[in-house]
Amino acid sequence: MAAFVMQALGCDVASLNTVHYSNHTGYGQWTGTKTSGEDVRSLYNGLKQSSLTDFDMMLTGYAPSAAVVEAVGYIARDLKLMNTTKPGSFFWVLDSVMGDQGKLYVSPEVVPAYKQILRDADLILPNQFELQTLSSIEIDSRSSLESAIAHLHSTYLIPHILVTSVSLPKSTQNPLSSSSYSSTNDTDSTSPTTLFIIGSTYSPQTHAPRIFSIEIPYLPAFFSGTGDMLAALLVVRLREAVLAAGLDRTKSWVSPEDVQAVDLPLAKAAERVLGCMHIVLEKTMESARRDSVVERKEGEGGGFAGVDDDDANVGAGIGNTDDEKMEGSAVKEGDEDESKVKAASKAKHLRETKALEIKLVRNIADLREGAVRYWAKEFKINTDDANADEADQKPTGADDEAGMAMEGDEVEGKSCEDEITEPKSGKKESVEKADESVD
Repeated sequence: MAAFVMQALGCDVASLNTVHYSNHTGYGQWTGTKTSGEDVRSLYNGLKQSSLTDFDMMLTGYAPSAAVVEAVGYIARDLKLMNTTKPGSFFWVLDSVMGDQGKLYVSPEVVPAYKQILRDADLILPNQFELQTLSSIEIDSRSSLESAIAHLHSTYLIPHILVTSVSLPKSTQNPLSSSSYSSTNDTDSTSPTTLFIIGSTYSPQTHAPRIFSIEIPYLPAFFSGTGDMLAALLVVRLREAVLAAGLDRTKSWVSPEDVQAVDLPLAKAAERVLGCMHIVLEKTMESARRDSVVERKEGEGGGFAGVDDDDANVGAGIGNTDDEKMEGSAVKEGDEDESKVKAASKAKHLRETKALEIKLVRNIADLREGAVRYWAKEFKINTDDANADEADQKPTGADDEAGMAMEGDEVEGKSCEDEITEPKSGKKESVEKADESVD
């Protein structure tokens, strides 16, 4: 996913895959192998010995083990060392893939391994759970969100942070979805109607955060690979924004002190990325709906991907009989029906997942030219609420993290392909400037 997107936008890319899977893990089943940390280092050293490491940027994503995280850090430090005398000539985007929805889907030793390499990253792309995990600050309000971002800026000196999805409960004292952000449906408490992307570039003098937010409509579908897509698009769009701002020879591309949050290159790049992503995802959903209609016409049944929702009731009540002679037979029939229901449910999931494969190839024009649809706003916090929450925002000790729910080292519902991708130096992206007009 990531390599293709960058290549489609004009980059020369060298990819080191951290896994070799038959399909993405959103299907719930796959075969393949994980790349070892030793193999990642070996592949990089092979590029280096042939003088093929003249990269402008590096994008890294899913690492299946702490050893691979350490190998990623080794590569990033080596590339930064080679560019020490040329500020701004190399930039590392780190997507710290660890978990989501309150649980890790990597082994626990991956978390401290990431913390060891954060200082070398120029931009990190955590989701809300990953930001909370890295900062050890529970995020349940605007003020705690700001505290987590400020903590990473000041503790690890990370210049840029983009939190790729934020959704806070509306019952919190200072919720993110307050009226100032014009949530489209404040009456629905069960599912979001909007999500927020939160970004920040620290002040070059004080390392204080300069935070902006972008509100985007929530799409009621599960897509695998959106994180890879966002990261890859951001590599290109951020470099373009930095070149436009004349910061390409500035260390870590940090804007001067007087640049406001909404005018940061990171904010401008995120606006363009989110606009074209939403167009592609909407078209993917529409394609899935058309496929569903075709399946129903061909007799596959109802439901989104052609399985009749009434199938879930097959076998209900079997065995509830007073006739003891029929009881054993009824239970057997119930087991068979339950097996059929599970098989139908699995088949439906596989069809839905395939239908929602992101349609990149047929929508390349939107990747390249998608217009800005959502705009960055200044992220503001009520002082009284921030003071009230202060006691709950202190980072917890490292020992507390060991008690988090773990799911082993398998990835659940996350695309894991083309995870260490490096655009080559000297190859300027041939991308037309997006039309920033609003209908």
